[in-house]
Amino acid sequence: MNMIAPKRSRLVLVGNGMAGVRAVEEILARAPQTFQITVFGAEPHGNYNRIMLSPVLAGEKTFEAITTHPRSWYEENEIELIAGEPVVTIDRAAKTVTGALGTTRPYDVLILATGSNPIIIPVPGHRLPGVIGFRDIADVGTMLAVAKTHRKAIVIGGGLLGLEAANGLLRNGMDVTVLHLMPTLMERQLDPVSAGLLKAELEGRGMRILTEANTAAIHGADRVGAVELKDGTRLDADLVVMSAGIRPNIALAKDAGLACNRGIQVDDGMRTSDPAVFAVGECIEHRGAVFGLVAPLWDMAKVLADRITGTAETDYVPAITGTRLKVTGVDMFSAGDFMGDDTTEDIVFRDARRGVHKKLVVRDDKLVGCVLYGAAADGSWYFDMIRNGTDVGAIRDTMVFGPSIAPGAPAGVETLPDTAEICGCNGVSKGTILAAIDKHKLTTLDQVRGRTKASSSCGSCTCQVEALLGLALGGDYKAAPKVKPVCKCTGVGHGELRKAIVARQLKTIPAVMQAMGWTTPDGCASCRPALNYYLLCAWPGEYVDASASRFVNERMHANIQKDGTYSVVPRMWGGTTTAAELRAIADVVDKFQIPSVKVTGGQRIDLLGVKKDDLPAVWKDLNAAGMVSGHAYGKALRTVKTCVGSEWCRFGTQDSTGMGVALEKMTWGSWTPHKTKMAVSGCPRNCAEATIKDFGVVATEAGWDLHVGGNGGIKVRVTDLLAKVTTGEEVLEYAGAFMQFYREDAWYLERTAPWIERVGIETVRETLADPATRKALHERFLYSQRFSQDDPWTDRAQGAEAHEFKPLAEVS
Repeated sequence: MNMIAPKRSRLVLVGNGMAGVRAVEEILARAPQTFQITVFGAEPHGNYNRIMLSPVLAGEKTFEAITTHPRSWYEENEIELIAGEPVVTIDRAAKTVTGALGTTRPYDVLILATGSNPIIIPVPGHRLPGVIGFRDIADVGTMLAVAKTHRKAIVIGGGLLGLEAANGLLRNGMDVTVLHLMPTLMERQLDPVSAGLLKAELEGRGMRILTEANTAAIHGADRVGAVELKDGTRLDADLVVMSAGIRPNIALAKDAGLACNRGIQVDDGMRTSDPAVFAVGECIEHRGAVFGLVAPLWDMAKVLADRITGTAETDYVPAITGTRLKVTGVDMFSAGDFMGDDTTEDIVFRDARRGVHKKLVVRDDKLVGCVLYGAAADGSWYFDMIRNGTDVGAIRDTMVFGPSIAPGAPAGVETLPDTAEICGCNGVSKGTILAAIDKHKLTTLDQVRGRTKASSSCGSCTCQVEALLGLALGGDYKAAPKVKPVCKCTGVGHGELRKAIVARQLKTIPAVMQAMGWTTPDGCASCRPALNYYLLCAWPGEYVDASASRFVNERMHANIQKDGTYSVVPRMWGGTTTAAELRAIADVVDKFQIPSVKVTGGQRIDLLGVKKDDLPAVWKDLNAAGMVSGHAYGKALRTVKTCVGSEWCRFGTQDSTGMGVALEKMTWGSWTPHKTKMAVSGCPRNCAEATIKDFGVVATEAGWDLHVGGNGGIKVRVTDLLAKVTTGEEVLEYAGAFMQFYREDAWYLERTAPWIERVGIETVRETLADPATRKALHERFLYSQRFSQDDPWTDRAQGAEAHEFKPLAEVS
């Protein structure tokens, strides 16, 4: 008898930010199969860690490094992500939401996580181009772009976010002036003494800081040119960053008729005035209070998840929060009532030479606030005593010097109670971290981050998390493992994993995970694509490609663009084409109203803006003209670029175009650890730029010079000379052997350039110089190509492969 699965309730999240996605995570942890979830996000990305925007601006991190939930996470959890489309209408009667592009989704439960908007001071000129806030990655992009071409930046607001923005702009070479209305910086987090130390530190770095500076107007013609203060001071400016606070984004909720004041009003269970609508994060108002720090959001998410899933009737109770400044080299922490009043006493430690200031505020033998500047390692210890109302009478004479530390116990973590908060950004306690280490046998910092999120945000608690690993594991803990694991699911490195797959005859992803002791049943978005590639390479013709374990571009056989459409690049052998192919491309562009057509640097034609639903039909029409996929989306052979060579060029010494066509027809369709590009130049003038390709061929009077391990991009690397050969047959054999050596030896997502730097060019030369080894590698490459050169466009156009994504759970 077949059981019909119960229909899942429809849950819609409006706002793809930290608070909303954390709420979804908490819901999935409590009731993983209860809801059919849709997430609307105004930005065209997955969720990222907004509190780490400052390190991205400063060049200390990349956007990829702060992306906490890539698109693959939504797919793995069967969540529909509608990115790049803000919701503009809520119909509470019909229980639907509608996005700016017309997308409508019904809901049974609605969560609003619309965040906050930066306060733009409405002085004359505040709408000029070049005046921005600092709230998202687009703002970071704007600032970085301006920093490349302009010199002078003004940041209005010397609070936490304003100083982080100013530091990032300074690091990008701009002359930065901070204008702050109050007498001291960060008056909400620092006392006057520590604020003075901070001002001196930042001015020492080259930042100009004006306090008690009241902005009167912003001047400029077609863009910002200057800022005028109320005392008449005029400051030149190419960029003005407003960081004067935030305001809950309530417009959508207010239009829907939900109760709003300063924020969307919620009860203790995070429910709005509509029983079917909840709200979480910076958009809410709870008991008259609004919130601007990240720590309270995690507690809200837990309460919301408890209520929505019916797990518990918990109430949200605001907790004391601590603050750290994310400016490299500035060690600062504050929490609680650090200013004090007539009923409190101050305990102060000051070392002016070292730039250290500690202020502890005590009331009735209880610590109620603290400011630490220049030596903030003990912040968690003080913070725990503030939150718990600990009686400090017995230690008040010594506590300004920190906890009593046993010899060898770093950061004093062993003296902290299990309730002590280690990671303020994510609300993770010492007990939670130790329990995760013990239960899941965690041995590395990345594994702890993956399980608990501790140290995964601003990173300021990293030393304490490592100290807890040392405390829990003793001598078994190594802070920096010699071999970097494949991912957080395992301690096994790429090299060991590849050897084990072959030696132990492991031929499926579950078999590898079981044999190698994976700590998660289904792996993750990092290890599954790697395992899929390693198995494809090791067992051609036996292993069945697990398409759901590939990145979205490889599953879709097209490159997803920031607006959700796709680009399609047909293959053109060696950069050549025909009138018939060009007509077919033109017909496809007209038929499917493709908005943009561009010639690529790899001598191909890129069709940009193809709708997802049109992809199979586009492939079918191109395929009918004899064109196959260019694999521009894949970790595969992309292009073989050529010059016209001896056929047309008066300098050409060999037929570079013919050689390029032959190379591409031999190597197309091959899956590799990372994208692979080739080029063939017809003479040493090297018009095809062969010496910055993964495999480059340069024609000479005597034959062909073979080069390997080059790439362009951010970090340009010129190739190493591999060999000099005389015949075309030798070129093809060396190319196939090199490709196979790279395919079998490199780690997943390792380009040929870092691979050669890791193994050494001499190793590559010696391996391929041996005729027997070279022949064997070439033959293995040709054998694997028998199973790789099936055009995916042809398969899709003929319906051989389902177009929809299959969840990981369906993949054996």
